[in-house]
Amino acid sequence: MLPALIIFLLTYLLMLALPQYRPFAALGGAALFLALGAAGLWDFTLMDAARAVDFNVLLMMAGTMGTVSLFIESRMPARLAELLIVRVPNVKWAVCMLALFAGVISAFVDNVATVLMVAPVGLAIARKLKISPVPVLISIAVSSNLQGAATLVGDTTSILLGGFAGMNFFNFFWMEGRPGIFFGVELGALASLGVLLFTFRHETQPISATVETEVTDTVPSALMLLTVGLLIAASFLPQPAGGLPLALYGLRSGLICAGVCLFGILRACLRRRSFAPFRLAARELDCDTLLLLFGLFILIEGIRKAGVIDAAAQLFYTLSGDDPFRLYTLLVFVSVGLSAFIDNIPYVATMLPVVQGIAGLMNGGAGFPPELFYFGLLTGATLGGNLTPIGASANIAAIGILRKQGEQVRTRDFLRIGIPFTLAAVLTGYVYLWLVWGA
Repeated sequence: MLPALIIFLLTYLLMLALPQYRPFAALGGAALFLALGAAGLWDFTLMDAARAVDFNVLLMMAGTMGTVSLFIESRMPARLAELLIVRVPNVKWAVCMLALFAGVISAFVDNVATVLMVAPVGLAIARKLKISPVPVLISIAVSSNLQGAATLVGDTTSILLGGFAGMNFFNFFWMEGRPGIFFGVELGALASLGVLLFTFRHETQPISATVETEVTDTVPSALMLLTVGLLIAASFLPQPAGGLPLALYGLRSGLICAGVCLFGILRACLRRRSFAPFRLAARELDCDTLLLLFGLFILIEGIRKAGVIDAAAQLFYTLSGDDPFRLYTLLVFVSVGLSAFIDNIPYVATMLPVVQGIAGLMNGGAGFPPELFYFGLLTGATLGGNLTPIGASANIAAIGILRKQGEQVRTRDFLRIGIPFTLAAVLTGYVYLWLVWGA
């Protein structure tokens, strides 16, 4: 077990130290596990690695990325943001509504893509009213991160949880006769709205805006809605007995996202009589994240085969004992602290099997339903990124946009919003999840 732990930790340290090479570090670690498995150090074969890769998750991510690229190019998000802004009385409410709007979009669209959609509107408002755009874009970024945990397609971590736990789109709203994590995230959004209203309480200048952006194509918006609708419908399909239908059933969400994306790209190419939409979608495809996940799936199966996952679960169980509240609290706040400084994708991918193992050890080995711990892990890991400027990709994207505009973003500027925003959202979600799933 020790060699496996050393390889995993070295791989993780490489991903932290060289973020631009994270996919290659994960793939290299996976290859090393396979090589040592072939050498007989542990039982890990190429077939084990192939079965470990969740192609449904990869297809979902790739398809959603492509559809989002068409959605952004249609200029519909900018149009919706302007329609929202013309209905608010002053700057304070304009910023808060922009942040909420970014959150709603982020429940269905990648967080970084959401920031890229909404940030130009925030910059325009700041310039027009001659206020600093720094807190405006920070508010948009942290709100995007918050809502990523609300739905199955909102964030990579949500997709990972759905794939690992066999959850469908509907389960994020209602699961096993109880409200899902979606409502906890929305309660957290309302609590964090209070933080934003307090932060911008002095910005009471009246605002006058017009709706200027023209939507070039409404079909990408319809495709976004179609994707969500088909994912919901697919969640009600009965599971086949076996064979090819069962294999396709396991890939149903990914096939839906990829199929809608390919239809949208093909239609756009025919409409414009050009391959430009295909090239756009290819450019927007985040191959680094897809390769990172591919490597992580194999790497995590390797450490599971070597016994590291079981040992980590036993360690957590030793710290928490049979007390689900203690374990739940530990998971949420450790995840918040770690995700403030490390990428939450490899963290969640690693911790999901650990959480499953801990839940199985509880009650003297009889086990405890793991859903509370899954949701606690997702809440802490997703929202924890809002604590620091480097805790989430959306934060980094927003800061990059500001720097391109010649704005200096100091750490204290971010912390002034990020810390109270995160605490309000996490504590609200933490209490909600315990009352619904733990009490």
